[in-house]
Amino acid sequence: MSRVGRSPITIPEGVEVQIKKHMVTVSKDGKTLQSDIHPDFEVKIDEKEHLLTVNRPSDSKPHRSMHGLFRALINNMIVGVTTGFEKKLTIVGVGYRAELKGRNVLLNVGYSHPILFKPPENIEISVATPTSIAVRGYDKQLVGQIAAKIRSLRPPEPYKGKGIKYDDEHIRRKAGKAAA
Repeated sequence: MSRVGRSPITIPEGVEVQIKKHMVTVSKDGKTLQSDIHPDFEVKIDEKEHLLTVNRPSDSKPHRSMHGLFRALINNMIVGVTTGFEKKLTIVGVGYRAELKGRNVLLNVGYSHPILFKPPENIEISVATPTSIAVRGYDKQLVGQIAAKIRSLRPPEPYKGKGIKYDDEHIRRKAGKAAA
């Protein structure tokens, strides 16, 4: 049995979880997230203990493989509306920098022109130093997607490591030209 799927999710105070047919909606303080759940799965809420459980109908391989997924998606929605998610990016390279222009980020990353990146409404981007960017939001999938989109503007190269990388990412380095 899935270890992730069978563990219950604690619903914090102030978080409202609604289940209608196969749609789970989690909301708190105006932040609302929705997710579709496979029709075979059953989501139960224990009002007394503030617990949510996801149950699968059988031990078949497709049901086992989706059990932990749906539990993790619901847990990420609950964590997102309570604390939120953050991805940090680091810019490496001489002259490479980022600066905030209102809500938008202006990136100088070695091209002949600066790149103006406009985040969606639910995402907040902050630039603490010219070489560090933080992407914050309450939707985990959207935070990761926006961070990946910013990284794709100049991915790190393997020789000097120049580019935009995740804060915890390790770049495998290649040896340069060998002296003849």
